[in-house]
Amino acid sequence: MTAPDDRVRAAVDAAFRDEWGQVVATLIGLTGDWDLAEDCAQDAFAFALTSWTRDGVPRRPGAWLTTTARNRAIDRLRRAAAGAGKVRQLAVLARDPGEPPEEIPDERLRLIFTCCHPALPFPARVALTLRTLAGLTTAEIARAFLTAETTMAQRLVRAKRKIHEAGIPYRVPPVELLSQRLAAVLAVLYLIFNQGYDEDDGHRALTAEAISLARLLVRLMPQEPEPRGLLALMLLHESRRATRTDDGVLITLENQDRSRWDRALIAEGAATLDQALAMGRTGGYQVQAAIAACHATAPDAASTDWPQIAALYTELARLAPSPVVDLNHAVAVAMADGIPAGLALVDEITASGRLDRYHLLSATRADLLRRDGRAAEAKTAYEEALKLAPTEAERRYLSSRLGEL
Repeated sequence: MTAPDDRVRAAVDAAFRDEWGQVVATLIGLTGDWDLAEDCAQDAFAFALTSWTRDGVPRRPGAWLTTTARNRAIDRLRRAAAGAGKVRQLAVLARDPGEPPEEIPDERLRLIFTCCHPALPFPARVALTLRTLAGLTTAEIARAFLTAETTMAQRLVRAKRKIHEAGIPYRVPPVELLSQRLAAVLAVLYLIFNQGYDEDDGHRALTAEAISLARLLVRLMPQEPEPRGLLALMLLHESRRATRTDDGVLITLENQDRSRWDRALIAEGAATLDQALAMGRTGGYQVQAAIAACHATAPDAASTDWPQIAALYTELARLAPSPVVDLNHAVAVAMADGIPAGLALVDEITASGRLDRYHLLSATRADLLRRDGRAAEAKTAYEEALKLAPTEAERRYLSSRLGEL
């Protein structure tokens, strides 16, 4: 048997990135069997290594993989055809489709909305999205979320069982439910991105998966502005990833080396945001992206348009109210109108108890107190933040601030 060469391996890897979700989604649409779809898709990609080495890479890899996976599913169902349900599945699959169409209908939009159905627990939505759309293994998802592989496997099994038992429809929701369901999809994608963005232990490949899925959603829903807003937000954050830490220590935005920011990502993020805003239906992700754009396009920290950022946070609080948004607004007010004005807002949030045990509340208060020359109070606030900080990079940053005081 001829071993696959680098060119074939690269072609299969590229097809996996581009076509995995589509192949799985098509088979789920035909059979309704999630496990069968995943297994047969895996078989098709494995067989591609041998077949493409022997016969050459097909002109349409996606169509070849879909047809091969479908044929594997027919074989599997023929061997297992004992009940009426299997016979019906087989009858659907066994219909001769003729030549594969030039454009296979994209089933991934239905798959996204099914994976992110509100009847599923939020952790299950995340796991199912990464497994079925991105093609991550159970072990990879478990490592990314610091969960045991057995726990993640059980989560996936329960999610698929819930879809079957609850009769969750494999479809894009009707127009009257689309806004609600789209919000759930976007929340899953942003959580995946943030999990990778915030980790400092090698799990950052998740950000690439999240950006890829956001691009897909933009292509599948071109008339919806919020997927573009989320994609713009991710691109703008990703543009400064390389400057966020130094030797494991967090570097604050004002101290990052802006010459190392990825200008291509910033340009794409800004253009994507402009496209979303031009649709005239502003949403929370668009406003967050606009805030990120203010930072990304400022030539230096001193040039940051803090009054504009404060106004944007006021709008974000209207669209998506939360105490974390209020905290960020307080920082912007401090930078725009003076430290005492921002500290007054932070003290209001502290007194409300809405962010008890949230490390960034204490860290923000500490930073503003330091800037205001109140070193003893700042030291106490930094110590409180240090106790609550969840990542090593943040703990090192806070420790360095304490050392300076």
